Amino acid sequence: MSDPKDKPQSLGNEPQVPKAVVSRLSLYLRELQHLVRDGHETTSSTQLGKLLGFTDAQVRKDLAYFGQFGYPGIGYRCHELIDAIKRILGTSQPWPLAIVGLGNLGRALIGYRGFAQQGFHIVAAFDIDPQKVGTTIDGIPVYHLDDLPKVVQEKGLRLAIIAVPAAAAQKVAEALVAAGIEGILNFAPVTLNLPRHVQTVGVDLAIELEQLSFAVVNQKWRA
Repeated sequence: MSDPKDKPQSLGNEPQVPKAVVSRLSLYLRELQHLVRDGHETTSSTQLGKLLGFTDAQVRKDLAYFGQFGYPGIGYRCHELIDAIKRILGTSQPWPLAIVGLGNLGRALIGYRGFAQQGFHIVAAFDIDPQKVGTTIDGIPVYHLDDLPKVVQEKGLRLAIIAVPAAAAQKVAEALVAAGIEGILNFAPVTLNLPRHVQTVGVDLAIELEQLSFAVVNQKWRA
């Protein structure tokens, strides 16, 4: 089954937006937040493009999918554009998260502060290890995987992270979907086969390193 994350994103009756554009929105958001922290009130497509290695035309084209945000003679007001991009990405509201799998990676993800900075908060963890179930990690309660349906309903969860071994990922994903989860961030190095209405994003760290090694050994071909 094809992965929904590879398909253009639809905005109601608006034209579908390419996935690459949605990905760049997150990059624009980060740079705008950095600019605000550095005391900037406005920016321009030229400045944003230069910071990220894009052309100013690319920045304007990407943002034009969602409306007009600039002001003549001013450019973009940073706070306004941040708010607009958050609304587009759906992060103007906080998102409670579940995480399944409390090995080294799962515990590291619980401790990662970058999630909270962008409005994502892990509020429940799940495992099958009896030594972990019933404990807390960084203040996050650990439940048995069998408690998924009850906890998902009680906490109103729609998003979850999978950090289990590849062999267990599909069954865990199916349990999450059955419990009502609509979106899954999958750190297991395996492609999940799930209903089309469930959105999935895979993060395979080994693949990312392969892409990095390719870029390093082939940099001689760059212009």
